[in-house]
Amino acid sequence: MKTRIKGVRRLSATAVTAAGAVLMTGAFAAPAQAAAPKAPAITAPGGFVMNNGTGKALFTKAADARRSIGSTTKIMTAQVVLTQKKLNLDTKVTVDKAYSDYIVAKTASSARLIVGDKVTVRQLLYGLMLPSGCDAAYALADKFGTGSTRAARVKSFIGQMNTSAKNLGLKNTHFDSFDGIGNGANYSTPRDLTKLASSALKNPTFRTVVQTKATKQKVTTKSGGYRYMSWTNTNNLLGSYQGTIGVKTGSGPEAKYCLVFAATRNGKTVIGTVLASSSAANRTADAKKLLDYGFKA
Repeated sequence: MKTRIKGVRRLSATAVTAAGAVLMTGAFAAPAQAAAPKAPAITAPGGFVMNNGTGKALFTKAADARRSIGSTTKIMTAQVVLTQKKLNLDTKVTVDKAYSDYIVAKTASSARLIVGDKVTVRQLLYGLMLPSGCDAAYALADKFGTGSTRAARVKSFIGQMNTSAKNLGLKNTHFDSFDGIGNGANYSTPRDLTKLASSALKNPTFRTVVQTKATKQKVTTKSGGYRYMSWTNTNNLLGSYQGTIGVKTGSGPEAKYCLVFAATRNGKTVIGTVLASSSAANRTADAKKLLDYGFKA
């Protein structure tokens, strides 16, 4: 009996010794740390990327340099509309001839709104953000500005845009237009635009609109009938980059090609901006590089 008990004890001691050896081996063989990803080179003169959850900057390139921003201005147009008190998205707005005349005069991007049609505020937001309709922007500014004349209402609306920028702490941002067709004082920075988009994405309606690739909307005609308006999003990241949730393209003679972008993967949202790219293809390529980097960083 004694011999058998000793044998058991010896086996137990051996097991403990073996376990101890394994534990010691593990202590000395810590896994190697993954190398930090190398920041990409982008062609755009200005860029900024941050972790949308933490607000931590992940990439900067002339991030606080003021530049013309084209139709990325419309992010603020939408923000001002969506923060109106007692907003009813189903309120109908009658399309005025002034909106279509403006498009012609400025050779501006259009939602192809038809004079006399009654379009809801929600539909105008789609027309604003997908085809980048300057006519939709004009209609919204006219609707949500205050004053007895159209000019006064537009001025009031632009004032609301600048007040919103100030409230968000966007120190290098100023608007002098409702759509990005500025008069010399419509500018922002990659950092400020990214912060603006981050704020706007907190609104569920904004999020739904900017991640829509295409939509077909039923609007009421002047005669009381209806027609369908079809709009396609100018943001090529939608459908070409996994997890893209927006946000807005911009372009113009001075602004060149701009893109505010955001994507979510595995619960992490990366958001950023590139300004003054030389082409639409380059702005998209830069955005993809920055998103890839942002998810690894």
